Amino acid sequence: MLETARLTGGSDGFELDFMEREATPESAMKLGIQLHLAGLSLSDTVTILGELGVDRCRTTVHNWVQKADLQPLDGANPDHVAVDETVIQLNDEQYWLYAAVDPATNRLLHARLYPTRTTAVSSMFLSELREKHQVDNSVFLVDGAPWLQAACHRHGLRFQHETYGNRNSVERVFREVKRRTNQFSNCFSHARAETVENWLQAFAFAWNQLI
Repeated sequence: MLETARLTGGSDGFELDFMEREATPESAMKLGIQLHLAGLSLSDTVTILGELGVDRCRTTVHNWVQKADLQPLDGANPDHVAVDETVIQLNDEQYWLYAAVDPATNRLLHARLYPTRTTAVSSMFLSELREKHQVDNSVFLVDGAPWLQAACHRHGLRFQHETYGNRNSVERVFREVKRRTNQFSNCFSHARAETVENWLQAFAFAWNQLI
């Protein structure tokens, strides 16, 4: 589980560019965002804010997270990159969460949500990853999924088939995401794919703050 105390320990980790449109103090907004991303439900988050004298509803905190537009930092230069995908339930549809993790630091380098998993989609994910980070000389750790291996071939990236070992770093990310969806009704309910995508990017930012 993400550690709330470490994420909420400082207030300078991110900026809120939408502040001029909000009546809530910036410190309270940051606390609400941090508490939710650290693992608290929206209900528990608004309860804590209420105890501090800030009376807001769950939708308001949800909107803060969406508007904050938090993203993992670019520019990493890892020796290895663990890449994998897993199914995520969105209402009554299945989407695929792709993730790339630096196993040396456990930092989440890139995460995206797609309606399917194919070689073309995997190649798109790797293209975005290459734009964000210096990974052309990295060794990619993949499982036996042919779409991932074919995408690495397409981009001329070195890869090796690894089922366990360093690939466990990406599995830890998936376990935490699924723990959160299990905690909140076993899926992302009544949400659009764009909304879930924004939440996942914010989650990635929070994950990297805590490791």
